[in-house]
Amino acid sequence: MMNLIFPKNIDNKYNGYKISLYFFYLLTAITLVRSLIHILASDGGAQSIATIPLSQYPQDAASTVILIFSLWGSSQLILGLIYLVVAFKYRSLIPLMYLLLFAEYAMRLGLGHLKPITTLGTAPGAIANYIMIPLSIILFFLSIRQWLK
Repeated sequence: MMNLIFPKNIDNKYNGYKISLYFFYLLTAITLVRSLIHILASDGGAQSIATIPLSQYPQDAASTVILIFSLWGSSQLILGLIYLVVAFKYRSLIPLMYLLLFAEYAMRLGLGHLKPITTLGTAPGAIANYIMIPLSIILFFLSIRQWLK
């Protein structure tokens, strides 16, 4: 199993089910677009998407939240670029990427409960946490088809 997560030869061979590969392409595109929204949107997506009531915050506090969202976008951009390289050059690492995806969304969910923030609605990311945790595990197993046999 460890050889499927950390292959001895990192190459462009992918032996999993195609649905897992295609979903990885979609995930890569979503990650890149999401990152650019956080970087380029005037509010970093904090109020316009995540429904954080920035207009009720003092200007300095709102600016800090916007910067944090922009920094989050830069981290997502780096992750998206790594996904892009894996998707087109090192597909043997896709199972590892799904485990990292699971870890990311599990930590988002856990930290959201430990450090909740007031919002005016339900952010798409909050819903995605509940979807992506089980989905990433399913896609991980589909990406290691040879182990399932």
